[in-house]
Amino acid sequence: MQRLAFLIWPILSGIIAAVALLIYLPDMFTPQTNTVQIHEADNRSGTAQGPYSYADAVEQAASSVVNIYTRTVIPNNNAPLYNDPNIQKHYNKNSNKERIQSSLGSGVILSPEGYIATNNHVISGADSIVVALKDGREATAKVVGNDPDTDLAVLKIDLPDLPSITISSSANLRVGDVALAIGNPFGVGQTVTMGIISATGRNQLGLNTYEDFIQTDAAINPGNSGGALINAAGNLIGINTAIFSRSGGSQGIGFAIPSDQAKQVMQDLIEHGRVVRGWVGVEAQEITPELAESFGLKDTKGLIIAGIFRDGPAHTAGLLPGDILLEIGGKKIINSYNSMYSVARLPPGTVLPVKVWRNGEVLQLEITVAERPSATEVSTEPENSDGQN
Repeated sequence: MQRLAFLIWPILSGIIAAVALLIYLPDMFTPQTNTVQIHEADNRSGTAQGPYSYADAVEQAASSVVNIYTRTVIPNNNAPLYNDPNIQKHYNKNSNKERIQSSLGSGVILSPEGYIATNNHVISGADSIVVALKDGREATAKVVGNDPDTDLAVLKIDLPDLPSITISSSANLRVGDVALAIGNPFGVGQTVTMGIISATGRNQLGLNTYEDFIQTDAAINPGNSGGALINAAGNLIGINTAIFSRSGGSQGIGFAIPSDQAKQVMQDLIEHGRVVRGWVGVEAQEITPELAESFGLKDTKGLIIAGIFRDGPAHTAGLLPGDILLEIGGKKIINSYNSMYSVARLPPGTVLPVKVWRNGEVLQLEITVAERPSATEVSTEPENSDGQN
């Protein structure tokens, strides 16, 4: 026993130290694990957001959406030879009769005064236009004005107690918002389809000159053109205009003209008979990496001035062919389309500051925006880099 006595105190001290470590430093004996943060949904908040039915929204907007029927007289034969009486007597008299081509589309009543927005391609070239309301009334419409650059047109009908749609700004749209399309697809009658906003600001699709489309997967088919795209509150957010399809029917990619753009075009057509757009009078092309390197630029964000219209706003402000536009209105240039569209939205008379790169130096210039002239009012030969017309 005396021989083991010398071992008791070391063993007892070790036990006491182990107990102290377990009490005061428990993490030393805990297995090491990797911490992963997982955010779980609070089931108490519910899974549904928004209404279970959009009937109220549809009821509010549907009466303002109309069917449009057009008739176009097309001669069977346009050859002058067949108008010769000596030739006609040798042929069937009915062989040169005119034929009637009918088409259909949709429109939206934007004001109680009877102004209706639709697509230009719905009524282009039509000899007569008939508008049919949801309540069964019909009226012959006259064209107030049209704008092929945005594929919009404004019609006017004279009927009492016209329902008009409420317009919501398209600037507040978000991808994922509920969208409902109302129109007359294939002539079956007024139809409502539902989807979401798939994208905003779609451009460079080659459909119109000025593109800023809302993309939606709400079904849009032939006959829906010119109809309403509304939000979950029943307010107009766009005018349905086109689809991307390999079959001719809806494949979940439809495009609508934003309500803000449609409202501006409608107001211009009613007040001026034309759409007033800003213009600076330049022809520009985007900078390639090779051009950027040759000019000593750090990136390709800019536009090279390929031509300037003589006596136009840019020419008066001192811009020269070969200059490189770096900024317009204090904003860096993204691409030529966005720059053209931003200038077009400016009212004539606006003083537009621009930053240009010329011969290795950055210059600040100011251009007074003018109204965009028609094709016949401006020379089609801008002054080029050689100073020639």
